[in-house]
Amino acid sequence: MFVCECGKLVRGDLREYTFKDYIKTSLNPSTRTIGHRNCGLVFNFVDGNWPKKYSSKKELKILAAAFAKDNNLNSEKFLLEVDRLKSHGKFSDDQILLYAYQNVLTCKVSEKHLSEP
Repeated sequence: MFVCECGKLVRGDLREYTFKDYIKTSLNPSTRTIGHRNCGLVFNFVDGNWPKKYSSKKELKILAAAFAKDNNLNSEKFLLEVDRLKSHGKFSDDQILLYAYQNVLTCKVSEKHLSEP
């Protein structure tokens, strides 16, 4: 899962979000890849051309809320972590969502160990 340049979350394992395509890359003239059904963007993962999206705080909160819902996260903690990371100003949307997800999961594990006798 990653954030497309159009601002939507893309889940590569679901056909409703992606389509298959073949593009020319530095490794092969016909490399299999995926594209995003919402905007038609075709991704070149081989050459390291990952989509980078830098949204406003409002747009990012909407993405984060959808991400939290899809992953059964405590949305309050997740959104606070997203705000904290966004304030650094140097991360793209996908990096912020990934780091916030990792931090919230780490907190869940820590809280679970603290509550055990």
